[in-house]
Amino acid sequence: MRLDRFLAETTDLTRSLAKKALHRGEVSVDGEVVKNPATQVDASSQVTWNGQPLALVGLRYVMLHKPAGVECTARRTLYPRAIDLIALPKVERLQPVGRLDVDTTGLVLLSDDGQWSHRVTSPRHRCGKVYRVTLADPLEGAALEDAIARFAEGLLLDGEEKPTRPAELAMREPTVAELTLFEGKYHQVKRMFAAIGHHVVALHRESIGPLSLGELSEGEWRELNAEEVAAF
Repeated sequence: MRLDRFLAETTDLTRSLAKKALHRGEVSVDGEVVKNPATQVDASSQVTWNGQPLALVGLRYVMLHKPAGVECTARRTLYPRAIDLIALPKVERLQPVGRLDVDTTGLVLLSDDGQWSHRVTSPRHRCGKVYRVTLADPLEGAALEDAIARFAEGLLLDGEEKPTRPAELAMREPTVAELTLFEGKYHQVKRMFAAIGHHVVALHRESIGPLSLGELSEGEWRELNAEEVAAF
């Protein structure tokens, strides 16, 4: 890796500011001042900037209990972003592993490991996501039996060319459903219930694959351990 890129990766310096720091003689590699931005460094190189040792940030895996009113997006909007709640270096590199709508609460995974993110989100890996869905009106009796069957078969939603993948529906209360999806289409949960004539008034994601929120309070986050990462 070029030294100027290494500095940009490990500090708040841009590539141009990193080059200026190099020209001022502020950077040392293995004890020697280096001014050439094209100098190659690797994981074994001892790089310091103004005497402070620098190290590359490794791959991170984070779970967040997203509150309502928080967006899973990289760009800044009227709402705070999920990454704004996470105190980690270079947090802007973290990408949501499957998004939640701004008004939806619950479990969000974030990572800067693209391959791992793909394993979690790819429908062919059948990583189940469990949602608690609060409906405006009760769903019971024959209507419930019909909904369970239609969700299990797959629904063709407006604007889609293929039906949804088979989903598992159960009712916890007359107006509280538990829905397990194995894919992630745009506004999928709300659109599926709309297709059977029901309006969703609240939506909460409880788990993704083997991971659940556990004791994590709304707005809190933590890094996954090695076993949790490997579980996917």
